Amino acid sequence: MDITLELPVGEPRVGVTGPAERNLKIIRETLGVHITARNGTLTISGDDTAVGQASRILERLTDAAVRDEPMSRKQLVDAIAAVASMPNAGAAVAAGGVVGQAAHDLAHGMDVYLPDKRVKAMTGGQRAYLEAIFENDLTFCSGPAGTGKTYLAVAAAVSMLKRGQVRKLVLVRPAVEAGEKLGFLPGDLQDKVNPYLRPLLDALHDMMEFDHIQRFMACDLIEIVPLAFMRGRTLNDALIILDEAQNTTKGQMLMFLTRLGMGGKMIVTGDTSQIDLEDPRASGLIDAVRRLRRVRGVGMVALDSVDIVRHSLVQRIVEAYGSGQTGGSGVAGMEDPPRG
Repeated sequence: MDITLELPVGEPRVGVTGPAERNLKIIRETLGVHITARNGTLTISGDDTAVGQASRILERLTDAAVRDEPMSRKQLVDAIAAVASMPNAGAAVAAGGVVGQAAHDLAHGMDVYLPDKRVKAMTGGQRAYLEAIFENDLTFCSGPAGTGKTYLAVAAAVSMLKRGQVRKLVLVRPAVEAGEKLGFLPGDLQDKVNPYLRPLLDALHDMMEFDHIQRFMACDLIEIVPLAFMRGRTLNDALIILDEAQNTTKGQMLMFLTRLGMGGKMIVTGDTSQIDLEDPRASGLIDAVRRLRRVRGVGMVALDSVDIVRHSLVQRIVEAYGSGQTGGSGVAGMEDPPRG
């Protein structure tokens, strides 16, 4: 199997390949793959499993180099040993090239429905988040405003829908008001829940034409639904996103998680500093992370202020307020985010 990855430009390129391609030589000799560097790209070929492992290592090297923190020889050897020890490392490649596709998406960006638009991670934490989505059937992501929790989840879902990896996209949000009562809302059911689901729609509109979204919703390929309407359903071959999960109760979270059907994936996002429940200790997100942090097949990522990609002032605002002002100091089991 062959995989082609893009090399960064300038000094970070040496951080990936190493002086005199030392890093590439270590990977070749350790994993038994062929790696060729040419015209700003790396081509990896060999056994499916080894190629998948090598691509993961090179993604980590790239992430470190771009952050101006190139990996030392010891760090590289330790990373190779960690990836090689993973029981499922490379298995997805052998099963159909999923790891290769994931590596391509991380390097080049995820292909969505708008022409000439690709969405990619901007920080190490975001890259770790996308890795977790690709590698697990259930991924939890916690972080402050502006870290791309919802946007990247929708981008990954739209990309998988376009490639046919899932047959349906379901976007879910609890209908909890943020500290103020809106009272009676006019209109039909869709009009009433639309204000709560607006952030998901905003992300979707940034990746698809309006007419395209309308057609997909009309034929039930995309469904946007309040959490209360999920009870009793089983969703096969679907990617389901639960946004603002910090505002679910423990019972609601259990109900949601058990909707996962065969061939499905779930992404759960939330910010534990913005819990709008009367009792913040009742948050289903905090409870679920505590219960599931050691369960196989569940990925957990915590983003922080360095992952904020909105206006630079947003990062300073988040840091000024600090975590835990309104809903606790963080999510148990998610304090130390993986960094790819």
